[in-house]
Amino acid sequence: MPLVIAAFVLWAAAWWLNIRIANGPAAGSQAAKLGVPAIFGLTLLAMWELIVRGLDLPMVILPAPSMIAERFAASLPILWQDFVQTVVKGALSGYVIGCLAAFGTAILVDRWDFLRRGLMPVGSFVAALPIVGTAPILVMWYGFDWQSKAAVVVVMVFFPVLVNITAGLQETTQMQRDQMKTWAASYWQGFWKLRLPAAMPFVFNGLKISSTLALIGAIVAEFFGSPIVGMGFRISISVGQLALDMVWAEIVVAAIAGSAFYGIVAFIERKVTFWHPSQRG
Repeated sequence: MPLVIAAFVLWAAAWWLNIRIANGPAAGSQAAKLGVPAIFGLTLLAMWELIVRGLDLPMVILPAPSMIAERFAASLPILWQDFVQTVVKGALSGYVIGCLAAFGTAILVDRWDFLRRGLMPVGSFVAALPIVGTAPILVMWYGFDWQSKAAVVVVMVFFPVLVNITAGLQETTQMQRDQMKTWAASYWQGFWKLRLPAAMPFVFNGLKISSTLALIGAIVAEFFGSPIVGMGFRISISVGQLALDMVWAEIVVAAIAGSAFYGIVAFIERKVTFWHPSQRG
């Protein structure tokens, strides 16, 4: 019990410190922007450790962060193999294929309105399908290796990206499009010079949403069939073995990979759409 009390005392102290930093004279500095979330995260980890140790919780209920870190360090080769199988082969390949296919389809939809009226309702229907229903079917079609996981990812990312790109291509005003026509610009000149740059905030919005969906889809798909490697496979068998520290180690890898994936897309967005009001300040 003293450890539990210490956890809440630590929380109160960290809360007070974060308020002082957030409301202090250096609140707008880069150090403050990084320090506040860092203090918050470290405090949560410390409280987690103290509460688990103080209440003497069994590992099958909730392992302490120190146990997870120990398992993480001892299982680096396994975690790396799982990362390559799930993230690089399954999620990344499916993400690239799905986004490229959505981009090409969005151009067709933009040029022919009947495709918009036909595809968008279908897209809403497919996007509403539960992954636990579609993943086993795609695994049976494409086999148990990474190709079936990539297929699941393609299905998950295709329509969010398609909807966002299609909406972005309509962002320009009629006056802007008419101005391009007065300059005798062809469709493709207007597309590359006007409509695609204006659509970039929408494009990256779809890419960021899909970056998280891709990893989720690849992991869940591995629950329904996988070679003896992969993050979803490892989580599934580790739960059966009550090795919750390994499950949490895989969750840490997934969190790091997902955050890095999203961060890379957001970084590219800031470089490409620096002119947009959302990127200012």
